[in-house]
Amino acid sequence: MSVNKIVRKVTTHVLQEMKLHGDKIAMLTAYDFSMARIIDEAEIDVILVGDSASNVMAGYDTTLPITLDNMIYHAASVSRGVRRALVVVDLPFGTYQGNSREALASAIKIMKETGASAVKLEGGQQVAESIERILSAGIPVMGHLGLTPQSIHKFGTYVVRAREEDEARRLLEDARILEKLGCFAIVLEKIPAKLAEEVTGTLKIPVIGIGAGPGTDGQVLVIHDMLGINQEFSPRFLRRYHNLHDEILKAVGQYISDVRSKDFPNEKEQY
Repeated sequence: MSVNKIVRKVTTHVLQEMKLHGDKIAMLTAYDFSMARIIDEAEIDVILVGDSASNVMAGYDTTLPITLDNMIYHAASVSRGVRRALVVVDLPFGTYQGNSREALASAIKIMKETGASAVKLEGGQQVAESIERILSAGIPVMGHLGLTPQSIHKFGTYVVRAREEDEARRLLEDARILEKLGCFAIVLEKIPAKLAEEVTGTLKIPVIGIGAGPGTDGQVLVIHDMLGINQEFSPRFLRRYHNLHDEILKAVGQYISDVRSKDFPNEKEQY
């Protein structure tokens, strides 16, 4: 993309227009300035500063340990690299559940200190009060239903959610609640494709899927997974678009070899 090209900033309104026109929404995670700048230049629609940073950036087994200050650091770094995309930031575990005042304070802190455009949080009816309070401050909220990684200890597994009729019905009800509250979009994670398509057709707001089939309004993946940097995570829904793990391994190996053989630096690489 040319530096001089006029950039149309993606907003929540633009995403709504995309749904109305049947244009699919492309969303990826990012956690740092350099990666955010590249994927924004590629014209990604939405960048999620996900609490998955806990896994891929910090090496934890779950998303639970990452703090609000950690998320703000990553989100501010991402925002500085973005001209076009809508930047959405995950509210981390413990910053909104059961305390709507803390939820509002957390969301305000993110918006003031990062330059992001919206926040995302997991859950339906049980977090309705927190969502209402955040929205009352004029902060856009993206919902998240289905597999909710912050609830891993409640469910005890990362298996597909809402296979049974009762859970599927509750998910659809929660989706309607999130829309009625005023969420501008919802992420559906790891649920049956048929259910995801039903939710998408029922709601007027955009629905973004991850492991939820092709019937949603858009898709999201973790950047480290789709680029093949992370080799340990291989769910059915993941398509790897590159194998950067092996590319980096090869490049670093060549660098080590060149240093040890005194091939680097050569005469043109010195002053």
